[in-house]
Formats: sequence, C-alpha cells, structure tokens
Amino acid sequence: MSGHSHWASIKHKKGAEDAKRSKVFSKVSKLISVAVREKGADPATNPSLRTAIEQAKQVNMPKENIERSIKKGTGELAGESLDSFIFEAFGPDNVALIIEGITDNKNRTLGDIKQILSQHNGKLAGEGSIKWMFERKGVISIAEKRTEELELKIIESGAEDIKWQDDMADVITKPEELEQVKSILEKEGLKIENSSLGWIPKEEVDANKEKLEKLFESLDDNDSVQNIYSNAKW
Repeated sequence: MSGHSHWASIKHKKGAEDAKRSKVFSKVSKLISVAVREKGADPATNPSLRTAIEQAKQVNMPKENIERSIKKGTGELAGESLDSFIFEAFGPDNVALIIEGITDNKNRTLGDIKQILSQHNGKLAGEGSIKWMFERKGVISIAEKRTEELELKIIESGAEDIKWQDDMADVITKPEELEQVKSILEKEGLKIENSSLGWIPKEEVDANKEKLEKLFESLDDNDSVQNIYSNAKW
C-alpha cells in the first residue's frame, strides 16, 4: 500500500467485492458532484472533475451513474448538501495523518472519525498542527515494475521525485505541472492508475505497519473518507 494516498490500493483491493463496490461508487459520486459544484461541469476546464471521472472509470462505475452525479452537482437533480473536509490527526506511534473527505453532515463525520482514531490509539489534532509536516504536490500513480528505463522516462517527464512501493510508483510533481507530466507519461504508453493533488510528507518516520493498516481500513470503511495521507515509512 502506498504510504501517501491510499486510493490506488484501496481501489484494487475493494473493487472486486460487490458489497464494497457500492461504497466506492458512492464515494466517487460525491467527488464528482463536489467537483462540478466548485468548478463547473466541463471536464476540459475542470481538472478536478476530469480526475474524478477517471477514477469512476477505473472502478467500472456505469456511465449513467457518472452522468447522474454530474447533474447533482449542477443542481439538475436533487442531491445531498455536500461539503469537503480535511482533518488533521495523530495515529499509532504518533504518525501524522491528513484525512480528506466529503460529507453531508460534518458534525456526525467528525464524531465518527474521532471514534475510529480512538479505537486505534490515535486522536484528532488541532488545525495546522499536522499540515506543516506535508507539502501539497501532484501525485500520479503508475502500476509498473521498477526499471532504469521507466525511471528515466519519469525523470524526463519533468517529475520532481518517484516513491516506490512494490510495483507501484507515486510520481511527484509540482501542483501546477500535474496535468503536463501526466500527459507526457501517457504518451509514453504508461497506464495511469490515478492522478490528483495530494499531501506528501517532508520527512518520513518509522511506524508499526500492521497497526496503521488496520486504522486505514477502518477509516476507509467510513462513507465520507476519500483519501488518507501519512508520514509513515512503508
């Protein structure tokens, strides 16, 4: 599992289970609706919507579901009142966490997240007490075996860094260069698993991976949680 954004691995692990697929569809639907509401319904001019639609396709979300989510975002169809959130927290071993999501009831979600953290030796942190440990970066996930040739292609694309976990590469870019680097990598024939803005730790710390995995799985089971970032080494 990636030590930064957990979307790609969660998608592969849960996408094959019908009961879980419904939950994934619900999360991506919210992502699409909020992206439309914030920056419009045209993917050509709304990178957030384009990314959300790509994620929907990666989990085989039906076209009609995507279109329905877009219409909810524009107000053509009635939908929930959705708000984005970012919670800062400490996990087991004082690992720093940033938890992003979308909810129709922030107070309820806050209580749910507090309970999950408490069950896994974690706790919420004050606003700003965690973010300074991270940098906002573009993150492009590629499922490829590590080779010198691949690393050279990534470096030549203009990427700032590459973080490997097994056969998954997180390609790190400047936020404003995310789309440009992604386009170059696609032209090189590389399959992009996911691309989005994410939070990259300035420094990584040692932590108990098993405890963290259990926490991440519990957080991901919450309908409102979209992404989890940590400064743990993997």
